[in-house]
Amino acid sequence: MDRRIEDVWPLTPLQEGLLFHSLYDGQAEDTYVVQDVLDIEGDLDTAALRASWQALVARHATLRACFRQPPGLEHPVQVIPARVQVPWRSVDLTGRPPEDALAEAERIADEERARRFDLAVPPLLRLVLLRLGPAAHRLVLTNHHILMDGWSLPTLQHELWTLYEAGGDPSGLPPVTPYRDYLGWLNAQDKDSARAAWRADLAGL
Repeated sequence: MDRRIEDVWPLTPLQEGLLFHSLYDGQAEDTYVVQDVLDIEGDLDTAALRASWQALVARHATLRACFRQPPGLEHPVQVIPARVQVPWRSVDLTGRPPEDALAEAERIADEERARRFDLAVPPLLRLVLLRLGPAAHRLVLTNHHILMDGWSLPTLQHELWTLYEAGGDPSGLPPVTPYRDYLGWLNAQDKDSARAAWRADLAGL
């Protein structure tokens, strides 16, 4: 990991809640470790795919975030390193009978899903590429929900395959709208009015 810091941001209220729940019991399984599994058929340039993921993380600062509570600060912050190396593991299962290979692929995915992230150490995602046959692969993306949600995945997948077709070159993608802009908008909202509206809606419950 590059030790240079690109930026430091506040957390959204949702991120604060996710962080609290994830740290509350550090020994239990973290409910907010989520996983996306993608089966890929046909020829695959694994080096280009890995380079595309690295370019994706370099492109989106939010994917490089980690979460820390500096001494003297009342609230935690998200720290954005200038660069991180995407954790990547390749596993070749082609020497096994097909049913055994699929069972082992599921076991590896389950193991990845059960392994907690240290939220202070970026990146809070990791990838395993499983080779199931000459033209059959399975990509397992495991990440912490504090980084992104289900609405983000279609955008990321679209960018991933655009990058893959370009050999990992991001120059053909449009500029990223900075997440800091959203944080600024969120901070400018009238929080007292929002609290009053929720109190009214939830009155009596």
